Amino acid sequence: MRKEDCFYLGKIVRKYSFKGEVLAKLDTDEPELYKDLESVFIAMGNNLVPFFIEQSSLHKGTLLRMKLEEVETEAEADKLMQAELYLPMAMLPELGDNQFYFHEVVGFDIEDENYGHVGVIEGVNDSTAQALFEVNRDGKQVLIPLNDEFIVRVDRKAKKIIVRTPEGLIDLYI
Repeated sequence: MRKEDCFYLGKIVRKYSFKGEVLAKLDTDEPELYKDLESVFIAMGNNLVPFFIEQSSLHKGTLLRMKLEEVETEAEADKLMQAELYLPMAMLPELGDNQFYFHEVVGFDIEDENYGHVGVIEGVNDSTAQALFEVNRDGKQVLIPLNDEFIVRVDRKAKKIIVRTPEGLIDLYI
């Protein structure tokens, strides 16, 4: 399995027991969707290695406690610390009309109701307190906060997101 065919699920952050159990921090708003997984791909070097899950449960609401097959000791679990978890794209849950996955909207046009065509989404920066659309407008970068109140409509067929930004926001960049 290639990383390009998968989505990032989270990262193994701690050992849980001396029997090889691990805790993973999931990168999702709905961790309960992933508590009954049969398997997961773990990034090891440049490869994704499949691991079958013997048992799993949610721990403190946001962590996934997992007992992986063939991981029986603390030493074996240590080798998995900070490893990234992936699942095939086909396992992504369906979203509502104005909801989207960040990777899905790269390449979409952004159009502001008042300003008109703004540019093309090159990426989504979610490393800040507020996620931002990174929009290319004729070689200039325009940052638009990814705020539910700003998003009017997501048109997947036309590959376009219609937004209503505060007056003057786009003018700051142009």
